Amino acid sequence: MADLKERLLPPKPASALNVRETANRPSASGRLPFQGMDVLGLKKRGQGIRSWIRVDTSGNSQAIEVDKFTMMRRCDLPARDLRLLDPLFVYPSTILGREKAIVVNLEQIRCIITADEVLLLNSLDSYVLHYVMELQRRLTTGVGEVWQSDGSDMSRRRGSRTFENVISNTSPDYLPFEFRALEVALEAACTFLDSQAAELEIEAYPLLDELTSKISTLNLERVRRLKSRLVALTRRVQKVRDEIEQLMDDDGDMAEMYLTEKKRRMELSFCGDQSLVGYRSLDGASISAPVSPVSSPPDSRRLEKSLSIARSRHESSRSTESTTESIEELEMLLEAYFVVIDSTLNKLTSLKEYIDDTEDFINIQLDNVRNQLIQFELLLTTATFVVAIFGVVAGIFGMNFEIPLFDEPTAFHWVLIITGVCGVCIFCAFVWFFKYRRLMPL
Repeated sequence: MADLKERLLPPKPASALNVRETANRPSASGRLPFQGMDVLGLKKRGQGIRSWIRVDTSGNSQAIEVDKFTMMRRCDLPARDLRLLDPLFVYPSTILGREKAIVVNLEQIRCIITADEVLLLNSLDSYVLHYVMELQRRLTTGVGEVWQSDGSDMSRRRGSRTFENVISNTSPDYLPFEFRALEVALEAACTFLDSQAAELEIEAYPLLDELTSKISTLNLERVRRLKSRLVALTRRVQKVRDEIEQLMDDDGDMAEMYLTEKKRRMELSFCGDQSLVGYRSLDGASISAPVSPVSSPPDSRRLEKSLSIARSRHESSRSTESTTESIEELEMLLEAYFVVIDSTLNKLTSLKEYIDDTEDFINIQLDNVRNQLIQFELLLTTATFVVAIFGVVAGIFGMNFEIPLFDEPTAFHWVLIITGVCGVCIFCAFVWFFKYRRLMPL
């Protein structure tokens, strides 16, 4: 990994070193010029020069520095597509098929895939470096497998390398370069999201079990943070899933992503035009006799017209068949990773349902405690009402009047006994009423 970092990091240009030395050199007044200003960063930001990692079809990688406009002309992309790859901005996961390139923005993997190369923003992120190494490994392995599988047909194809054989050889037994690079990017993104989902599961279930056994402020705060992470991760996984599903539902977008087929058709069309132009020049040079204006068109023009019509029909039929085949290949590729990302989304959905069930259980527990407090408060209120009866009796007998009952020595005991029995009867009546109305589980 360290060797790959040193090999992929671009060397510092001499102009940058001179600018930095000039910026750090004190002036005659003793003050540093451009103090508090990153001159090198401003220069690079103004020019839009970024460091890219280029991986070709053979698996060779190198670090290049290309400005924004050169990259736009090189890949025939608008500026808004390159803005999706800018690490300073946060955009959702996107896969865009363009005329000459595929723009991929999947988590940490931000790259441009063409028919001949893959261009990634040079980053020290471990996932980017792992993507480069995995792509190199698969390209190297794939070239060997294809060479071994096609070795038996090499001698037969070498002798009959005609224009018709070039047109007919349109369906290789392996995925084209852009699909293999896209497959590695999808695998890296799905693996990254699945690993994050697994880590979240490992952390979530013990925490939720602890919360159900002991409800505390600390545990509630930890569950709140966990739920925030879960919602953010679910949104990212859902976006990747929707992007893959949208590509699978649109045959036009999948056909646009077959860059190798587009390049092959353009090369064949160019070769056909060159051969017809050469045939026309040779035919014009051989004809020396004048042609009558009322005579039929020459045989060369008729032959040229028939050849162009046949070639156009043949190319259209072959392109239709190859496009259908490429759509099936890409659809199967996307479907495989759609199943993986859908499984990750199901894990997160199950975890969210478990969190919701835990919250419902905690709410039920809190409601139960609240109900118990209300019942206890109701009993206390009833007991207070019974005790208040003694206060009423004491207030009545404490008034300033004389009755014969005051002269009886046992009158005080009888007043207490009667008042207590009445209070107990009233309390029992309230309790029976609460039980009858099912206000208390007694």
